Amino acid sequence: MRTYRLPQEETPLLDALGQYRRNRIVPFDVPGHKQGRGNAELAHFLGRECLAVDVNSMKPLDNLGHPTSVIKRAQQLAADAFGAEHAFFIVNGTTAAVQAMILYACKSGEKIIMPRNVHTSAINALVLSGATPVYVNPGVDRRLGIALGMSVSDIRRAMDEHPDAKAVFVNNPTYYGICSDLKAIVALAHSRNMLVLADEAHGTHFSFGGALPDSAISCGADMAAVSMHKTGGSLTQSSLLLTSGSINAGYVRQILSLTQTTSASYLLLSSLDISRRNLALHGSAIFERVTDIAEYARAEVNKIGGLYAYGRELINGATVFDFDITKLSVFTRDIGLAGIEVYDILRDEYGIQTEFGDLGNLLAIISVGDSDQNIERLISSLSEVKRRYMRDRAGMFDHDYISPIVELTPKKAFYSDKRSVPTKASDGMICGEFVMCYPPGIPILAPGERITAEIIDYIRYAKDKGCLVTGTEDITTQHIKVVGGND
Repeated sequence: MRTYRLPQEETPLLDALGQYRRNRIVPFDVPGHKQGRGNAELAHFLGRECLAVDVNSMKPLDNLGHPTSVIKRAQQLAADAFGAEHAFFIVNGTTAAVQAMILYACKSGEKIIMPRNVHTSAINALVLSGATPVYVNPGVDRRLGIALGMSVSDIRRAMDEHPDAKAVFVNNPTYYGICSDLKAIVALAHSRNMLVLADEAHGTHFSFGGALPDSAISCGADMAAVSMHKTGGSLTQSSLLLTSGSINAGYVRQILSLTQTTSASYLLLSSLDISRRNLALHGSAIFERVTDIAEYARAEVNKIGGLYAYGRELINGATVFDFDITKLSVFTRDIGLAGIEVYDILRDEYGIQTEFGDLGNLLAIISVGDSDQNIERLISSLSEVKRRYMRDRAGMFDHDYISPIVELTPKKAFYSDKRSVPTKASDGMICGEFVMCYPPGIPILAPGERITAEIIDYIRYAKDKGCLVTGTEDITTQHIKVVGGND
């Protein structure tokens, strides 16, 4: 176990909430349910113990927007646990942390180097900030049809062509578990006075697992957005923004206030405090077990035949520098089924909810909460799905990543005059909105990109297979907003 500077047994925010409850405070503030007494149905569903600490900011409980006491201490403990200089509690999801990083690093018109297979929150930040993306197309695994990481040589080329870029944005890891060579990227970026921002939404556990890829902060990244709720055990929507000593913490706090709520949920905040302590004290043992479970599941799935649960064999030293073995990513196309079809079958017929399915892959998130019995149920269910539903793969769409043709910045396109046209008739036009399958929330099209016949076919195929296609003003995606003219 790592040695920490601060006593990680502490939970200052949890303790303060406990004291608040013991003091039997009579509330004449918000929220209006008044510790659950005003909404009996909600109290019955969530529990009175929960609603008793669903409270508003007050002096004894500190204020997330300007922390000076228990929240400040809880954030210091989190920074210590993750090896960062500062940690900021986020209650608007990791989206808010990703956007804060980009808003901090880039002003309107300034450039940021990033892979195109980023989460929509990163491109939304470009709309908000007016920054100009310099996209580095990630590597692509032709068999699996998925985007990989960025090679150092491609990033160096982008830096040579855009020496005025302010920052480099990196996924650590991708949704599928793939990591770029972050240490080399950091060294290269810092040698050119560029910041390194890491979307570590799916890498919370990297700070606590010996057999896992390196965390962004340990590699020298300047900022990292960490989804504690995904693999760290906190409540959904609670996350961390970690920063190094090169970052102005006071300015980060001001940037966060632009988009984060002023009514922070103490349920979410306390879950961060509790989960941080658990990871700091037990994270090494937790993720040793998680990796063992995941590796067992990967080996068993690969014995089924037709399904391919991929892992570290993908490492090539460039576009796949490392792989997160806790991700059970399964290629399904060889049994004639899209990942989203297997996803739906598992949920509807076997009572198993996986993280997501795309056109060729299925992702199951493995955590300490998984039992041996449930892992065996997943494996046996996948075997049955193959036996019952396997078919010829002829005619299947064979990739999930299409390189974009960027014509305008996201901000310029998003705020341009736009008109609505039938999606099937939009070939050659410039997209004015987002189109994505959710999850994983990586845009098929972003504002400012050229629509092509291939993209139109992809959207149609994804909908036919059952993907939830989102982002368009028209919720049916029959029409799409394009740049130029008015409706």
